[in-house]
Amino acid sequence: MYTVPDQHDRTVVVTGANSGTGLEAATRIAGAGGRVILAVRDADKGAAALAQVRAQHPDARAEVRICDLADLASVERFANGLGDLERLDTLVNNAGVMAPPTRFETADGFELQLGTNFLGPLALTNRLLPLLLAAPAPRVVTMSSVAAHWGRIRTRDLHWTRGYSPQRAYGQSKLADLYLALHLARVSDERGWTLLSAAAHPGFTRTNLQTAGASLGRDAPPRRSLLDLPLIPVQDPPQGAEPLLFAACDPDAVNGGYYGPSGTWGLVGPTGPTRLSRHMRDERAAAWIWDAGERMTGTRLPGGTVAA
Repeated sequence: MYTVPDQHDRTVVVTGANSGTGLEAATRIAGAGGRVILAVRDADKGAAALAQVRAQHPDARAEVRICDLADLASVERFANGLGDLERLDTLVNNAGVMAPPTRFETADGFELQLGTNFLGPLALTNRLLPLLLAAPAPRVVTMSSVAAHWGRIRTRDLHWTRGYSPQRAYGQSKLADLYLALHLARVSDERGWTLLSAAAHPGFTRTNLQTAGASLGRDAPPRRSLLDLPLIPVQDPPQGAEPLLFAACDPDAVNGGYYGPSGTWGLVGPTGPTRLSRHMRDERAAAWIWDAGERMTGTRLPGGTVAA
């Protein structure tokens, strides 16, 4: 199992920290001495998660704060509430939703997956960058997915108002997440920031992500999920969180890196670099979706946007 390097003197925000890879990451960073802020949208689930963290690490410096990435007003309140910090060392954009069977919208009228998985994290990242840039070695790590391989940015209908496809909309949102990480890395290099921006994916990890989204709008969970597919290798959250932890904490992680499992089909196994296909390396597409995201969220990079 990956050993998280010492995180004393670092303050870390982890979104979606109430379960799955987010809870695992928050727990292990707290165990390595970091101060961890569990950013969750449900106070009761946050309290239960915090209790789990402290059950493993009684002296953990951990707390819960509310942040609903599907509501830009909640994102703004959360970011403003961190004004009590002198700096923020690491932002872990982990929270997400996967493949609701029918089209839903966020509080701001965005397609739910694009809004929760990309627009909310983009707004949060932009709002927290001043605090991050106040740290000596800040990091922003964004969770993507193997779905980014088949994802495409639907420039003429980002919000899937026509022909909604759960899996294709999910792929779009996770490709956008990868673009978020890579574009921010490019900006950091161009502006001479010390910020490291990287992406990770968990391979195929057994969490409630596969069932929670698929259950939206239904009275009961679906009878089958992707986890039921035969012959597909699957791992548990302690392993699935390791690419995220490597990107967030390891001294060998690099700006613009993309990390995931290195075993069978890139779905399980120890962490390693993940190959970027041609469309994943498209800097113009990354700049386009970043710019579109800024316009939709009403947020901006410090000093303005870098053009393609």
